[in-house]
Amino acid sequence: MKNNQKEQSAGIIPGLSDSRDIKSMIYVVRGQQVMLDSDLAELYGVETKAFNQAVGRNKERFPEEFRFQLSEEEFDSLRSQIVTSNTRGGRRYRPYMFTEQGIAMLSGILRSEAAVQMSIRIMNTFVEMRRFIANNALLFEKISNIELKQLDYQKSTDEKFYKVFQYIEDHAESEQKIFFDGQIYDAYSFITAIIQKASSEIILIDGYVNLDTLNILAKKNAGVDVKIYTYTSAQLTNKDVASFNAQYPTLTVKKAQTFHDRFIILDRKTAYHVGASIKDAGKKCFGISLLEDPGLVKDILNRLNTL
Repeated sequence: MKNNQKEQSAGIIPGLSDSRDIKSMIYVVRGQQVMLDSDLAELYGVETKAFNQAVGRNKERFPEEFRFQLSEEEFDSLRSQIVTSNTRGGRRYRPYMFTEQGIAMLSGILRSEAAVQMSIRIMNTFVEMRRFIANNALLFEKISNIELKQLDYQKSTDEKFYKVFQYIEDHAESEQKIFFDGQIYDAYSFITAIIQKASSEIILIDGYVNLDTLNILAKKNAGVDVKIYTYTSAQLTNKDVASFNAQYPTLTVKKAQTFHDRFIILDRKTAYHVGASIKDAGKKCFGISLLEDPGLVKDILNRLNTL
């Protein structure tokens, strides 16, 4: 009750806006991913004026690298892209832009459970965008200079990332990926993205599975069954399997010595050849390739049926 009174006195509108995609609110200004004060105010359910007043009362928490005010030139460049109702009628002052660090700080001054949850959503969006761009680096390299100019992406300081997302979604996924030693996070993210494509079943053929393998498989979608074919020497116990199934059903482990290479098969129709055990992803140089021939997937499944 006290929190509600405080929020109302600060000009906060009860409830948060879900009407706009967070990705469409992220710009690149001065080489950084940033968000506009009025867009953040909308997401947090706060009047823009009250939002900036709350930040102004906590200036020590928002140094220049957390929040900065646009110059006239920057504002003119960005103005045509801004579509929030707060700005359609014009603004009396140049807007403020918040970096990722500044957005993380907001939950500390907009003290409510809803504000904390919104901050988490926004931060997850920033992470998702960085991961998406990193995972499609090879595709970006293949895009011609003409196509890049059509996107207004090259050296554009004020372009929204969602246009790049839309472009990537309209193009085929990179069929091959190579990770070098030390790219543990990138490899983990890429394999996790593959795992999350399955809608009903994941078959993993990997001779050296362990708990690290299960940690990756735990990222699967709910209701997706997992079958692992691994060596008898694999460091995975019945207790490990039972613990996994208690939280992420259903996992089945079968012992097989037939396969040397590693494969991930999704929904019995899409398969990836993986050059290293996924528990070691990123620790050494290895590659991942999509098997384009449907017949190869059938051959692997038929071989599994004979085990």
